[in-house]
Order: sequence, then C-alpha cells, then structure tokens
Amino acid sequence: MIDLYYWTTPNGHKLTMMLEECGLEYRIIPINISAGDQFGPAFLEISPNNKMPAMVDHTPADGGAPVSMFESGAMLQYLGEKTGKFLPQDLRGRTEVVTWLYWQMGGLGPMAGQNHHFNHYAPEKIPYAQQRYINETNRLYGVLNHQLKGRDFIAGDYSIADMASFPWIRGHEGQGQDLNDFPNVKTWFQRVSDRPATQRALDLAKTINTAPSVTEKGKDILFNQTAKVLRR
Repeated sequence: MIDLYYWTTPNGHKLTMMLEECGLEYRIIPINISAGDQFGPAFLEISPNNKMPAMVDHTPADGGAPVSMFESGAMLQYLGEKTGKFLPQDLRGRTEVVTWLYWQMGGLGPMAGQNHHFNHYAPEKIPYAQQRYINETNRLYGVLNHQLKGRDFIAGDYSIADMASFPWIRGHEGQGQDLNDFPNVKTWFQRVSDRPATQRALDLAKTINTAPSVTEKGKDILFNQTAKVLRR
C-alpha cells in the first residue's frame, strides 16, 4: 500500500497518473495547501520542504521498513524502478527519460508556475515579470514541440517524462499559450488525455478538491511563506 499525500495541482496529478497507470494500490491523504495542511508537524516529517505531493511506500521492493519521500520527480522515478514500468531499463532509454523528467522539474514546471503566479495571483501586475515568464514558457513549449517531432511521446514510448510534463501543459491557456502554435505538443497532449489512466486520475481530483478557487486567505498561506512556517 502506498500513502499519497496529495492535492489537485500539476505536481499532484503526476503521481495519480503514474499510480493509475501501474495499477498500484494507494490511498489518498488530502493535503489542502490553501488551508495550510502542508505545515502540519506530521506532514513535515515526510516532506520537510512543506510541499506536496509526498509519499510513503509501505511495501518497498527490499521488504524493509516503509520508504517516505518528497519531490514529484523523485517519486515518479522511484515508482518506475519499483514496478519496472514507464522507465526503460537500458542505459540510453533510461537516460533520455530521466533527462526529460529533469527538464520538466527544472524548467517547464517552475517557469509555468511563475507565469501563472504573476498573471493570475500577484496582487500587483508587473508587466516585465508577466512577459518574462510568458516568453520563457513559450520557449519551453517550443523545445517540447521540437522533441515531439516524429514521436508519439517525449522519449519514444510513453514514460514518466510524459506524466511529468502533461499536467503543466493542461494550463496552457492560463499561461498565455496557444497549442495551435505547437502542433506536435497539441497532438501529444490529446494522446495523453485520451489514456484511461489519465482520465481516472483527473476524475479523482474532482472528488477531492470540490472548491478549486483560491480564497484571499489561501493566497496569503500559499504566497507569503518564510522560514517561520517551518519552526517546529
């Protein structure tokens, strides 16, 4: 059994997509980040960075004590290794998948996230910041579009690289991006959307977060964090 500490964000969706694809038994433990659940002492023991998702695997491959972890990319890689699925075993295939996984973690996710923040949540509009992140998101969409030329998926076969990137592309309209400008991304996006496991993961999200709008109090919790919140 896997305990998934989850909320309905792009990084959260990555893990439900992977768990559904692999058919692993898992339990959702909601972490409402707009309510401050991520600062609870028990959660911080699992995720000291006070971010979700986080995970505890009670049946690790070595048969030992439960394994806990945070960081969505590390969790995807762990599940790929645990199941032998969606992460190639050969050197070159594995290297390509991991490279694109880290590309998402270090580029697409952070840049799209800042894009969304400055265009939708920032209390004051800063044109330079807005355009900076729209442009960088656009560049990264172009990188992905080039990679997908002649390919069904990012690294050949469907993999954790696709599961990592897909949830961030879902927000393309809010990021100021038009998928018609990126035809390879557009067809890939639909291909991943049509997967039954993807649909199950996104349907599950609707049952967990029934009030997706972020309140002013929620914004204060999410966007005004300092080291003080980690004091135990």
